[in-house]
Amino acid sequence: MVPGTFIWHELMTTDPEAAIGFYQKTIGWGVMPWQQDPNYRMFMWNGVPMAGLMLLPEQELARGARPYWLSYIAVADVDAAVIRAGTLGAKTYLEPMDIPTVGRVAVLADPQGAVFGVYRPAQSGADSDALVLGDFSWHELGADDWKSAWEFYRAMFGWEHESQFDMGDAGPYWMFRRQGGSRALGGMFSRFPGTPAASWVPYAYVRNADRAAELAQTHGGRIANGPMDVPGGGRIAQILDPQGGAFAVHSAAAARPEPTAAPSVKRPTAAKPAPKPARKAPASKPVAKKPAVKKAPASKPAAKKLATPKGRPVKKAAAKKAVTPKGRPAKKSAARKAATPKGRPVKKAARRT
Repeated sequence: MVPGTFIWHELMTTDPEAAIGFYQKTIGWGVMPWQQDPNYRMFMWNGVPMAGLMLLPEQELARGARPYWLSYIAVADVDAAVIRAGTLGAKTYLEPMDIPTVGRVAVLADPQGAVFGVYRPAQSGADSDALVLGDFSWHELGADDWKSAWEFYRAMFGWEHESQFDMGDAGPYWMFRRQGGSRALGGMFSRFPGTPAASWVPYAYVRNADRAAELAQTHGGRIANGPMDVPGGGRIAQILDPQGGAFAVHSAAAARPEPTAAPSVKRPTAAKPAPKPARKAPASKPVAKKPAVKKAPASKPAAKKLATPKGRPVKKAAAKKAVTPKGRPAKKSAARKAATPKGRPVKKAARRT
């Protein structure tokens, strides 16, 4: 576990079965039920959990919540992180709680309403900044004011400025890395007026972003932006799944159609899938030329977790609060978690204070 890195992700959706089929066909993930409760599923890559999946609770639907992806950030001390966040203007939606054999978690909303989780696993796995096919490679925050957002997260996690990209009238796209990190972990920008409320969007690392975008449309998703090039030669596409959950795909390089006038030009070859969860060399940084269409995020539930070699949680959740279309997070959930081979949380719902 490396503090300041994104350690786990979870999809809350209105139709888990449909979401499973969509992400299997679009990203190539497998799926496995959590042994403690088959209603909670995990997206898998080469036998390693990459994310959790569960039904969006009725309580959240009644408050206007929409399907969303929630990202968790590793911290050395969850309680200290929550106290620090409060002094910086954040709200707590899930108070710090212990998950037997798994660790300690909490869910927060930053001063502009973007929801995220903090997590300290009971067992630390091997982590690095290298990209892993099938995992998440980038995290993007569309904020009301990126400068204020940057000051908040810098103070929270010690993130360092890595570089920036000029988006013209839209302003800078500000990229960051963990303290002492070898590559950028994500970026932030000021969202356009009228776009969805402040939220985080995770990017899944795939072999070919163009192909993933094509498959997403074929299986009921909608392209919000792209596919397009990013500095360094990578490709990205920002997508809404069939239930409305916002995410994106990123590849180091993507095969493109050959020009009809130049048949001798060879098509770039996409990277082959690893036979086991091997680390990949850092790829180019995704930089959105336009802000992604974002959904209303929600806070995170918690439950029994199962530790994995990467020290990421696998979670089972229930009643959570989510950000409404007006950017008001509403969240209530927590429960016991169990450990998986990768150390990612699986959560079971419980009432939050």
